[in-house]
Amino acid sequence: MSRQDAVARAEAHFDSGAFKADLARLVAIPTESQNPDRAADLSRYVEDEMRPMLESMGFTCRILTEEKAKGPFLYAERIEDPALVTVLGYGHGDTIRGLDNAWKEGLSPWELVEKDGRWYGRGTVDNKGQHAINIAGLRAVLETRGKLGFNAKYIIEMGEEVGSPGLRELCATHKDLLKADLLIASDGPRLGLSRPTIFLGARGAFPIDLWIDAREGGHHSGNFGGLLSNPGIELAHAIASITTPTGAIRIPEWTPGEIPASVKRVLADVEVKTDAGGPEVEPWWGEPGLSMAEKVYGWSSFEILSYVCGNPEGPVNAIPPRAWARGQLRFVVGVDPANVLPALRRHLDANGFSRVQISQARDEVFAATRLDPEHPWVKWAVASIAQTMGEKPAILPNLGGSLPNDIFAEILELPTVWVPHSYPGCSQHAPNEHLPASIAREGLAIMAGIYWDLGEGGGPVRQNA
Repeated sequence: MSRQDAVARAEAHFDSGAFKADLARLVAIPTESQNPDRAADLSRYVEDEMRPMLESMGFTCRILTEEKAKGPFLYAERIEDPALVTVLGYGHGDTIRGLDNAWKEGLSPWELVEKDGRWYGRGTVDNKGQHAINIAGLRAVLETRGKLGFNAKYIIEMGEEVGSPGLRELCATHKDLLKADLLIASDGPRLGLSRPTIFLGARGAFPIDLWIDAREGGHHSGNFGGLLSNPGIELAHAIASITTPTGAIRIPEWTPGEIPASVKRVLADVEVKTDAGGPEVEPWWGEPGLSMAEKVYGWSSFEILSYVCGNPEGPVNAIPPRAWARGQLRFVVGVDPANVLPALRRHLDANGFSRVQISQARDEVFAATRLDPEHPWVKWAVASIAQTMGEKPAILPNLGGSLPNDIFAEILELPTVWVPHSYPGCSQHAPNEHLPASIAREGLAIMAGIYWDLGEGGGPVRQNA
């Protein structure tokens, strides 16, 4: 039996409809981690679906818990020989809220529906479909070769959509249990619909609240206009000072200063474009002098996510007493998150905005991570995907978004290679989330090839030999 046999078996699993049926069962479980009424469904996902699926492949499974966690963690391992390379896989079975009433007619978040080559349903891409593809790839190799030829460990959490509470503590507590040579996992989107992609880390995310409390209560805008400061105007000017009119960040500590040469090299092969139905990117926005790819994968960006002043639903003729905004800094390796707020405070004070108050918002702060694009495991993974697909994948030094990759990279000290099975237009976190069937089939082939190659020679380097 050969590599091609394993890839063909994975493709046949798709063509027969078996993979779609598996995914439909997973989607049908309403695993909303933000909804306390779904706690039993979080447990049901790992106990009734994931555990039997992995145990049928010879994995030994156990449930791990952490006090801070929103749900259980499933840990699975198949150790064929301690001398072999060991790969850690990761996925999350929780989803954001279904938003049931906002989906298009004929669609439901908890039912897999195929329409125009797309599989609709909550979790089809984030993240049930992605880890289901990877597990099916493992199965294809196991059934073809009769063994994996390497050791496999897997962890599935049920709280990623609420910031992965407990995952950091769990990995620190069970560091020896989770010891491996590398992480291979899937989340986030490809560069585009038609180009396979790997990414090697993630941008960090730092949520910031900014506000001005000017006084108690509103006051008539005619009687007091020109006499009382308007916190909405004052805060707007303060926010405007943070970037140029075209979005370039003016706080030096919020940017990396320069992009490493190895990152520039791989991004030179990355063309950022919008798939059909997506928004048109705007080249005039952001840091001048950078390519579109460098702006989103090699640099930082600052966004205002929400702004509240007065009564937006029913404006009245009164100067409002308060204005508030939620900002978010997406940052790359080279930016110190501990200095984000102090640098902002210095900037605001220096520009005359000492009345603006700031704090870290309650949302999770994600750290920035990036495996060197020249790392041997990166070159190995690129070669494997190229052999399967007949083309070199796009290499992103980090995802534009954020995920808890720092837990794997820093606590478990693993090289991290992510192979996404989605695309930017998938409506992730929105109504009508969907997985293109073409990506699912390609993903199965890609992962079967990767896992086959792991069993052939173990990869380029043993991390923990």
